[in-house]
Amino acid sequence: MTQQPTVRPGMTLAAVAVVQFMVSLDLSVVNVGLPQIATGLGFGEAGLTWVIHAYALTFGGLLLLGGKAADRYGRKRVLLLGLALFGLASLAGGFAQEPGQLVAARAAQGVGAAALAPAALALLTRTFPSGRGRIRAFGVWSAANAAGGALGVLIGGLLTEYADWRWVMFVNVPMAACALALAWRGVAAGAPAARGGRPDVLGGLLVTAGMTLLVFGVVRTDRYAWTSAATLTTLAAAVALLAAFVQVERTTSREPLVRLGLFANRSVAGANLYNLLAGAAMTSAFYFASLYLQRVLGKGPAATGVMFLPFALAIVAGSVLAVRLGYRFAGRTLLVAGGLLTATGLAWFGLISVDGAFATDILGPSLVTGTGFGLCLGPVVSLATAGVAPHEAGTASGLLSSSRQIGASLGLAALGAAAGHRTGQDVTPRSLNDGFGLGLTLGAGLLLAAVVIALTVLRRSAPPAGEGRAEDRELVPAAD
Repeated sequence: MTQQPTVRPGMTLAAVAVVQFMVSLDLSVVNVGLPQIATGLGFGEAGLTWVIHAYALTFGGLLLLGGKAADRYGRKRVLLLGLALFGLASLAGGFAQEPGQLVAARAAQGVGAAALAPAALALLTRTFPSGRGRIRAFGVWSAANAAGGALGVLIGGLLTEYADWRWVMFVNVPMAACALALAWRGVAAGAPAARGGRPDVLGGLLVTAGMTLLVFGVVRTDRYAWTSAATLTTLAAAVALLAAFVQVERTTSREPLVRLGLFANRSVAGANLYNLLAGAAMTSAFYFASLYLQRVLGKGPAATGVMFLPFALAIVAGSVLAVRLGYRFAGRTLLVAGGLLTATGLAWFGLISVDGAFATDILGPSLVTGTGFGLCLGPVVSLATAGVAPHEAGTASGLLSSSRQIGASLGLAALGAAAGHRTGQDVTPRSLNDGFGLGLTLGAGLLLAAVVIALTVLRRSAPPAGEGRAEDRELVPAAD
């Protein structure tokens, strides 16, 4: 019998950090290359957003199924399968010759990410169950998450200008291989955390189809009015599919994707609502800011990527600061402070001008927004996953990641539609500036709504008192 590897916390943390960096990077690395992708493959203006939506929707819609599969079949096994699919889909996307092929590859990437992300987060939760070690581990996780999302714009810009846009897809292949090697050697297989019936595939398909139709209906408002038959029919079908998902989860004889009673825990419910709103705002902000630099200020892809570097460094700095402050302040306090700081930065971003410059329109808002967002990342993950029963750790992890990706796609669809309406049919640098500025300002409003959620839904809790506590009160607020 082959001897199973022992648990190596350092190797597990390294594997999870690489996984999270790769998944987060893939959400932003294509942003700077979008104009070149459109030219190279012949995308239309509306169709181009599906390069982002195809990934975010399959990722977000299937994450609950991925989390349940990780609990049912073993986290290491699901992590390895997800990494293999993600790497192969990235390779296929780099060789795409027409729009449909790239969108299909992005969707396949999302399926792979939906398997590997909750499995990785559940492994982290199991390896670092409480105390200061947990705070440090989630600090590393949040720093990798932040660095991937922000540095993706820098890496995408450099690859697009000095190599080819196809490398924004190829870049994932060596990272997936590295994570596979780390996970294969350093993560113990372990027994599945849950046994029973098969995961609810029907529920996964219903929620993914419902969210896709919802985004599709919102995106098409550039051609069909909100009150048109086409828009109302599409949105009604989306609502019907999502209602069917809820009904299936309540009545299925198989294991539901998510036990609806999990939302009775105010920590889980509040953290996921906060995460959804923050994901909607920040994904849209990356999109608008990168297009503002290229299409309004006329910067090249590489220069745009370099100008995002302060944003990346600020997010990482905020994540490190959250670890230090996490020993003294409760998670809810950090979410409120980080949300207010992020909202302030996005409102500042909303003041962009057509004759603006990096020093006046980008640098200051980037530092404020990035620091605030970094403060939020670690606490929201810990609040949403700690205190959950071991057999539901993968489900809770998938739910949290799902709320972020669904928020990202819905936010980009809604804020993008608002920006498009403000831009109008006469597309000029000035009209684009007005549209992007409106989108960024609306993003600030979403962060303020997230702060209200933190204040009203999440309960007060005390910071951790020491290293050896069996229950870290900052990370495990009382459940209803």
